[in-house]
Amino acid sequence: MSKERPPPPADKTPAAVSPRSEIESFLTQVKSLGPRSAPGQRGRLIFALDATMSRQPTWNTARRLQGEMFKEAANIGGLDIQLVYYRGLGECRASGWVSQPEKLAGLMEAIDCRGGHTQIEKILGHARRETEAMKVQALVFVGDAMEESVDDLCKAAGELALLGVPVFMFQEGDDPVAEPAFREIARLSRGAYCRFAPGAAQELAELLRAVAAYAAGGLNALSDASRRSGATQKLLQQLR
Repeated sequence: MSKERPPPPADKTPAAVSPRSEIESFLTQVKSLGPRSAPGQRGRLIFALDATMSRQPTWNTARRLQGEMFKEAANIGGLDIQLVYYRGLGECRASGWVSQPEKLAGLMEAIDCRGGHTQIEKILGHARRETEAMKVQALVFVGDAMEESVDDLCKAAGELALLGVPVFMFQEGDDPVAEPAFREIARLSRGAYCRFAPGAAQELAELLRAVAAYAAGGLNALSDASRRSGATQKLLQQLR
């Protein structure tokens, strides 16, 4: 028997808080994290996306913006990225690791969004297996819904925390069921949560660049990036 969705907590973020202020808060949160990759080694980042039907506009946006992650990381020392997505009736797939933005763009170009339920637990489990084989510096997830057991997701997030893999949960929109679950995944994995407005390409670009800088070069790289972005300064604060 499937579990009922938990009601949103009474102390959830007030509606008066704008997505812009949440992004600025998120972009400050990384400051307490130490270096993510060893000197001379490229960072590894898992870029996970909900590719169900409601995600089509953001999928197209993310496809355009993914090159900015590589550009940010290239200034620091490089980054290998693996694309993971779910869609339809139980389909959840991962690409190989790529180091060129053109290859990742090509992979995303070939994928269309299809109706289905969320499969966040599969993504968290995949990230655990990947880092057990070779260290992953960070997992980024972009989605707008949660239709799974919160307890199971929390267990998976805790396992990633033990392996030193923070999860950066980016929520599009303001679904009241997704928000507390996303926040808890971020908290338990020692990552960070942020909500952004639907279709807000500039906001999503800031978030992706910040996490790419963190995955490629750790705190120092993110601190350097924060000098170019007021929003990134706020991300540094959130992770203290």
